[in-house]
Amino acid sequence: MDAIDTQGIRLPKLGLGTFRMQGTVCREAVESALALGYRHIDTAEMYANEDAIGAALAAAQVPRAELHVTTKVWPENLAPDAIRRAFDTSLKKLRLDVVDLYLIHWPAKGMNLPAALETLIKLKDEGRTRAIGVANFTVALLRQAIEEIQAPIACNQVEYHVMLDQSKLMGYMASRSIPLVAYCPLAQGRAAADATLAAIGSKHGASAAQVALKWLLDQDGVAAIPKAGRKESQQANWDAMKVQLDDEDRATIAALPKDKRFVNPGFAPDWDR
Repeated sequence: MDAIDTQGIRLPKLGLGTFRMQGTVCREAVESALALGYRHIDTAEMYANEDAIGAALAAAQVPRAELHVTTKVWPENLAPDAIRRAFDTSLKKLRLDVVDLYLIHWPAKGMNLPAALETLIKLKDEGRTRAIGVANFTVALLRQAIEEIQAPIACNQVEYHVMLDQSKLMGYMASRSIPLVAYCPLAQGRAAADATLAAIGSKHGASAAQVALKWLLDQDGVAAIPKAGRKESQQANWDAMKVQLDDEDRATIAALPKDKRFVNPGFAPDWDR
């Protein structure tokens, strides 16, 4: 599978998102994905499923070196001591000695970003996480993290799909060689019902959702982590990598309205900054 080299790690471009999957459902979904060939698993402290993912990873006959596991610290735990406690708990639940990528899940109002990132950097220096990064950071917050704090940011995970323009953010990230990891890459299922995407898909023997996913995966420096609990959905997302979009397809997709954001938990940052 194609992967992105960033801050010393190789990040597979297609991963499995696990938000709102827990218990046996989550464990079986991860086992299924690994059997299909997925090697990038995304989780978070807040998802309350790290134990299920840990069980799936332990049962899988996949060498640890082939796996990429991302987890995240919740905004309530951004004080240095709280980060360490959260990290230790995540690692124990995942049954791992090291994670591949540890992210700040959301920026918090009033957070001490230098102290938080310095704690993540120490975890990296201690060999407990191979890389560190952020999620849901604006350009202004990225500038602070990279230019002022000089943190080795390996990615910024944000909402990104055919219905949302992220060109301003991506312009800055590209200038700093920071990959974007797209969550909600299928616009929470809305891409599957889009007539324009379906028409493109009919040209290629693909679904509208596969077209939307391949549009992301074709972009330099972009990875995507669609959530898929069912084996059939995981296979469909995997098969999206075979779709060959042409310039006409990309122009048609570029012309779609791109003003729909579906994730805003209330404490989200000012996205225009």
